[in-house]
Amino acid sequence: MINVGDIVSRNKYNNDMLFRVYNIEGDIYYLKGISMRLCADSDISDLKKEEEIKEDRSYEESFLLDLNNDMESYRNDFFYIPGKILHIDGDNEYLQRCLRFYKSAGITAYGVYEKEENLYLNIIKYLKDIKPDIVIITGHDAYYKMKGSSERTYKNSDNFAKAVKIARNYEKSYDKLKIIAGACQSNYEELIKAGANFASSPKKVNIHALDPAIIAISISRTENTKELDLIELLNKTKCGKDGIGGIKSHGSMYVGYPKQG
Repeated sequence: MINVGDIVSRNKYNNDMLFRVYNIEGDIYYLKGISMRLCADSDISDLKKEEEIKEDRSYEESFLLDLNNDMESYRNDFFYIPGKILHIDGDNEYLQRCLRFYKSAGITAYGVYEKEENLYLNIIKYLKDIKPDIVIITGHDAYYKMKGSSERTYKNSDNFAKAVKIARNYEKSYDKLKIIAGACQSNYEELIKAGANFASSPKKVNIHALDPAIIAISISRTENTKELDLIELLNKTKCGKDGIGGIKSHGSMYVGYPKQG
């Protein structure tokens, strides 16, 4: 017996990914990835119930450890103002996980839960109210075949692209406002063309829930006079360059002297 809230994997995909059942309608079970930004549906014959698991924090803990080690190299008589993050997410559970992650990294971040189809409606208000250095526009997406057709389409890439265009028109400088956009299997080329600094997904793969946050934190904690090492930055994410790509950008952290004694 499989119920809402249970942890499952899918036999068809060799049980390679864990999901939580978030809804059941008749014979259809609706699933959400534990760590990957992926929603799916399945019938019960394809599901294997898994034991309740503790959330795997090794990915984020390793990143935070490296981040803190890097910061120790800075001189103690300077003070630092990391870039401010606005994170707009179509999934509130992933949003809360990212907000905890930002707090652990010592970053000022504001979270907004907004369904993907409504992202573009209120983004100007959020940008004006919060005045971020970095904005994340994410949630859920998919690249799938249209019913009754051989053509393929994206579930939410158009919604992400609309929001990106509005945000980029609001702040045209790619260095004053860094935009990170997309989710699993998103239209990478279209999001970059719309004005994003970083976007998913070059190889149309699924991305980890924290991958956009990894990019945002790295930008936030890099000096605004320094250009980001694009390859090194993408390698910090779980899915690497297959999951997220972008353009050369500078950091968003300001450095001052001296700090108060």
